[in-house]
Amino acid sequence: MFFVRTAMKADLPAVQTLLTETWHATYDVLYGVEKVAEITRSWHSVEALQTRLSRPQSEFLVADDGKRIGGMAYAARSDKDVVLLHQLYVHPSLQGQGIGRDLFAEIETCFDGAKRIRLEVEPENETACAFYRAHGFVEVGRTENCGADGSGIPALVMEKALA
Repeated sequence: MFFVRTAMKADLPAVQTLLTETWHATYDVLYGVEKVAEITRSWHSVEALQTRLSRPQSEFLVADDGKRIGGMAYAARSDKDVVLLHQLYVHPSLQGQGIGRDLFAEIETCFDGAKRIRLEVEPENETACAFYRAHGFVEVGRTENCGADGSGIPALVMEKALA
């Protein structure tokens, strides 16, 4: 059984491994092995994760069973009304077991006063798109630079109202 908790600095190497394995399993077919490796080295380095871990008005969560990190989520307040869900990943071998649901449920409760949660998702990642739709997200736009200016990665922009 996995428990959701706040990430700690000691978790970051395991989170990096989780992100690298999940990105290769999901995106190699779309972007190629080399592009995915380049992205994971940049976006998912321990140093990049450390920056997120210490960012004010953010929440960095892991799903932990005491032996390994099976999933992670990271969101940060964009302004007083909007939270950006930057990352929600579950290891491919553990998907479909409710870990993503539990991570998302916790993220939803972390930002008092926020009215909306927004994310970007690769349109060809049908599993992720279906997950977000099932959790109340609707498409509100598109971008050609998901994750970073000039990334060249297309994405749907989706939002959900928060209670």
